[in-house]
Amino acid sequence: MPNREELSGRIDEHVFTSELLRGNPLGDPHERPLWVYVPPGYDEEPDRRYPTVYVIMGYTGRLEMWWNRIPYRDPFPAAADALFARGEAPAAILVYVDAWTAYGGSQFVDSPGTGPYHSYLCEEIVPWVDAHYRTLPDRDHRAIAGKSSGGFGAMITPMLRPDLFGALATHAGDALYEYCYLPEFARCVRYLRRYDGDIWAWWADFRGRTAFTREEDEPLLMVLGVSACFSARDDGTPELPFDPRTGVLRPHLWRRWLDLDPVRMAPRHADAVRSLRAVWIDGGTRDEWYLDVGAEAFRQAIVDAGLPEERIRFELFEAGHGRIEYRYPLALAWLCRRIAPRDAG
Repeated sequence: MPNREELSGRIDEHVFTSELLRGNPLGDPHERPLWVYVPPGYDEEPDRRYPTVYVIMGYTGRLEMWWNRIPYRDPFPAAADALFARGEAPAAILVYVDAWTAYGGSQFVDSPGTGPYHSYLCEEIVPWVDAHYRTLPDRDHRAIAGKSSGGFGAMITPMLRPDLFGALATHAGDALYEYCYLPEFARCVRYLRRYDGDIWAWWADFRGRTAFTREEDEPLLMVLGVSACFSARDDGTPELPFDPRTGVLRPHLWRRWLDLDPVRMAPRHADAVRSLRAVWIDGGTRDEWYLDVGAEAFRQAIVDAGLPEERIRFELFEAGHGRIEYRYPLALAWLCRRIAPRDAG
């Protein structure tokens, strides 16, 4: 398996200073790692410009984790590099974006609970990359891809900023919230009984010991973190969309979550959806959060919004939510063929 130094292309590791994230509500760093991959031949062809794919992570993902290794499989940066080295996809620049927060993630949205992470991506990172690399600085040659929460970010970003992104790939992206989130709320109510219904009591306990050593840690972190992204007060305090003791939904807060469901967003952003050049959607048929069902629903929503089916690649495959990173190079190659210049080889 290749190491970083053995790539045919290269990854430039930057530290990006974000003015938008400076002074964010959680006190998270405003200086962030930013990796930019350039494909083989980039330095030898100084007049050539390249399409760009922005790669974003799932919940609790940190940038360094892209190099985590699963036995018998290459990590994605190596697999993507091999794809370009073998000529199996038109060459592209890949941008690996960090959007970690103290709660484990930002969902790539602007929120008083976490900070302006959507604006950070769109208003800071994209212009910086275009200014410092030989990109094709046009939405028709710019895509975004991710898995799980990163798949959610990949779905919503082109709808919110169709001027910047013209294509996407979502792997088991968060969608159709009545199936992926509501069952988790019920589990969280049970877990919070151990903390007298107080998620802040759990948070204090979680931060004072080794993380993820109790069964409640992952679901409670998710519900607290996503509440910070979707249903925080103006002062930044996350509010759960359900009563932590009875489990009864709080309709005004749950509505804020539903307003960010990609399935429900598609009709409201139909013009942006119809403008997309390429949409890859996939998911495992045994996904623990029913995100295969969400994938089906999102596909139908964008078709109903008027996106021609020939611009969509949809596939369900036999798998759960985890260990599906082998799907990423498949989507990358498909996207690159659709955002490449017409004269690309």
